Amino acid sequence: MQMMEKIRYTAAKWQALVLLVFGRRQAAMLVFDRMISEFPSQEYAYASKAHILATMGQKTQAIEWLQKLTLLHSSNGHHWFNLGFLQEENADYDGALHSLTQATVHAPELDRAWYGLGLVLIRHHRYDEAITALKRNTQLQPMSPYGWYQLARVHMDRQEPEEARKIIRHLKGFEPKVAAQLERETGIRLSPTS
Repeated sequence: MQMMEKIRYTAAKWQALVLLVFGRRQAAMLVFDRMISEFPSQEYAYASKAHILATMGQKTQAIEWLQKLTLLHSSNGHHWFNLGFLQEENADYDGALHSLTQATVHAPELDRAWYGLGLVLIRHHRYDEAITALKRNTQLQPMSPYGWYQLARVHMDRQEPEEARKIIRHLKGFEPKVAAQLERETGIRLSPTS
């Protein structure tokens, strides 16, 4: 970007931010449209427009903008994650599977992408792959109970109660409420000494 372009881009970005601070989303959207027209390779306006549309409940339109963004910036795993997240919320599980897989390829450190991928793989009854994704999520976020919880549920679906028991035991060490919930849901009871 040339110096004058950078100045115009930065001014437009600040204008949009100020409009958003004052709750003027529609006016900000017009600024983002102008930015996309003037600076079509810059990701900020696409991502911001998609975010606003999603918060307004217009998920289909948000997905369309995120798809345009991932076409332009196909190696950005965070954009793929945002797309996959909305696709999953919109019950487009095949689209979510593709997008979340791309997110894990391009941002392998993104724990939320692995978690989302695990959930979508569960929906597809691809339990072996779901276990791999959820294990990666728990490696990246070992103190978050969500991946552990889903991992235990998959092991129960696969008739592997011993694996679920190990996870419940592990969760008792830092998330006893989640461990108790899994005990209730699975019927697995750990003795106080185990």
